[in-house]
Amino acid sequence: MQNPPKRSPSSQDLGIDIAGHFFKQIQSTGPASPTSRNSKITVVGVGNVGMAIAQTILTQELTNELALVDVQADKLRGEMLDLQHAAAFMPRTKIEADTDYGITANSDVCIITAGARQRDGESRLALVERNLHLFKSIVPNLVKYSPDAILLVVSNPVDILTYIAWKLSGLPSNKVIGSGTNLDSSRFRFMIGDHLDVNTQDVQAYIIGEHGDSSVALWSSISVGGVPVLSFLDKQEIPYEKEHLEAIHQAVVNSAYEVIKLKGYTSWAIGYSVANLVRSLLRNQRRIHPVSVLAKGFHGIEEEVFLSLPAQLGRTGILGVASIHLTEEETQDLRKSAQAIFDVQKHLDI
Repeated sequence: MQNPPKRSPSSQDLGIDIAGHFFKQIQSTGPASPTSRNSKITVVGVGNVGMAIAQTILTQELTNELALVDVQADKLRGEMLDLQHAAAFMPRTKIEADTDYGITANSDVCIITAGARQRDGESRLALVERNLHLFKSIVPNLVKYSPDAILLVVSNPVDILTYIAWKLSGLPSNKVIGSGTNLDSSRFRFMIGDHLDVNTQDVQAYIIGEHGDSSVALWSSISVGGVPVLSFLDKQEIPYEKEHLEAIHQAVVNSAYEVIKLKGYTSWAIGYSVANLVRSLLRNQRRIHPVSVLAKGFHGIEEEVFLSLPAQLGRTGILGVASIHLTEEETQDLRKSAQAIFDVQKHLDI
């Protein structure tokens, strides 16, 4: 009689709670949303970004129901019909649209893309205050009809608007997420891969902090095919200039502006980025994404701000934040990024 095959030891067998050390919880968290076999996603705002997200979600078969909401009734109906007319070429998905938020009832994820655009000469604070007024008409309605939903904010400035959505919603912090630097990190990985002539998917690299000018490139933790890049260069005595590294980071920061200058707006990359986040959330993939989370208590950040950190996503929303090592310079830059966000946020009446 053969002996049964031996089971590989788990971390529990070894008496080590590895996950508990690797990930840290954010503050003010809540339980998981009730789950069901069918899923429903709401997209608020049917502009270029909203529709790119909707189209990508549909083609990637991420939901059974899609609800679209916007204040422009004619455009809203037109976008709905355009998607519905493609039904023969896509998996069966119920697509609805209305200016009334009742249509969003029982959503699993609510994606907010609506937002005011910055006017010529308008200060960042003035823009945020106009978006605050807009969010006061959006967020409470979403929570009213879908109290167990995860809110995913895409509108810019995304970090401050994610904080606003959290405050207006009354939801636990793990249920309110900003798209943050998930796309910035994708651009960063692409540029590094392009420089090294390697597939982007083999590049592990993060941009963290503000989705904006004060973002922080984590050069110390970049690896390609499991090889730490800067350590490899040092060991091989291959010289590199810090200014060259910063030029790559600056190119990431400026890349969205370049796309906007050339075609008038960004859409496809953010569409894929948000669909990527939705997949991790709804399918409980527990993947790590640099997204905007409540950052208080991490890396010496004392302000109650949302900014991007490498976070594990699953059905509860934010499952934890990776305990990634930062150099002293990276830590200081991250704190400056938090302060830059807080300097605008502290003036809001919320």
